[in-house]
Amino acid sequence: MIHIQHTSDQPHSLFHPANEGHSFKEMVKPLDEEIIIQKKVNSSFIGTSLEEQLRSNQIDTVVITGLTTPHCVSTTTRMSGNLGFDTYLISDATAAFGLTDQNDTYYDPDTIHRLSLATLHEEFAAVMTTEQLISDWMEK
Repeated sequence: MIHIQHTSDQPHSLFHPANEGHSFKEMVKPLDEEIIIQKKVNSSFIGTSLEEQLRSNQIDTVVITGLTTPHCVSTTTRMSGNLGFDTYLISDATAAFGLTDQNDTYYDPDTIHRLSLATLHEEFAAVMTTEQLISDWMEK
């Protein structure tokens, strides 16, 4: 298990260590033996040791969960697929916030989430639910 933590140097950022958004939520808090990698940008692979950690441990399969689907999750998923990892994106363990586009049109979180998943499915990753992943892996 590798946890990725978005860390910002900017004091006003939600992801600055002094702010609440930097802390892991209790339900996904890393165990003592689990790895934590801090990142500064939306990809978990840029400026981090993630790829090196995976390759040095001969890990070729990546299962992605987290926030938010159109940002960090999408960028990390695209890079994982492009780097040749067998990538699974878990649709019910990711989410999005609503967004407003350049024309001031608002898109609700569910629409953003579903469209983000659609742009990744079968090109960069296999998108599936937690239950589908468990079932698929039990058959192997």
